[in-house]
Amino acid sequence: MNSFNKQTVSRFKETIWNYYYAHGRCFSWRNVDDPYKVFISEVMLQQTQTKRVIEKYEQFLAEFSSFEILAAASLRDVLSVWQGLGYNRRGKFLHEAAQTIIRNYRGIVPNDPDELVKLPGIGPATASSICAFAFNSPTIFIETNIRAVFLHCFFHGKSDIHDKQLLPLIAKTVDQENPREWYYALMDYGVYLKQTISNPSRASKHYLVQSKFEGSNRQIRGKIIKLLTDHNALTEKELLQKTESQAERFTPILKQLINESIVKRNRDMLCIP
Repeated sequence: MNSFNKQTVSRFKETIWNYYYAHGRCFSWRNVDDPYKVFISEVMLQQTQTKRVIEKYEQFLAEFSSFEILAAASLRDVLSVWQGLGYNRRGKFLHEAAQTIIRNYRGIVPNDPDELVKLPGIGPATASSICAFAFNSPTIFIETNIRAVFLHCFFHGKSDIHDKQLLPLIAKTVDQENPREWYYALMDYGVYLKQTISNPSRASKHYLVQSKFEGSNRQIRGKIIKLLTDHNALTEKELLQKTESQAERFTPILKQLINESIVKRNRDMLCIP
């Protein structure tokens, strides 16, 4: 790592801010003062590219404009709108988180990562990012684009870098007065780096190449959920036929969905509750 002194930090910040002021991206979930909207966007952006979130974010808010409306909806209705974002468990967790926020927090998003991590599907990084973007709190978190920035700027030419080595640098450089925009700037610069040089994230100990979706168990899982959001109920035989998959792959995936309470079996019929 390069010498990490005041001069280095100053140059680093200047580079990030200058890029952001000239090329910062604009999204409808940025610079909003509604914690609900931030909460929705941060859950959607987990493991999903922004271009896929843009349309779904607006559609989701049109259907579920508040925690109260989201909590009162059926899981089937929520997953129906969620279609296209992938990782449907996030949709289920979001539904459950809304119910918990209504029940335990009177519909108000806590400005405290330690409280947010108690919610379904909210890990430490997402909890801190919600606080940063919803409340402009100088919390510390890392995500893929932020990781790319710090690897490129402070660990250039090195490999197998653990996030634990990056987090202290993130903490030392976070803008205490305007952390919300600082994190926007970091992420935008990270996107720029990935577009212009070989992906810096490959130097991370946590770097993984995502497996292909086509023909995967994730694809079969997605087909099952889509079919059950499109139909009131189907038999297991009907579902197997419509997914066009082999029984030896289909059966354990269906069993997992039932165990996760995403799919419910009612006698001979299967549905999303």
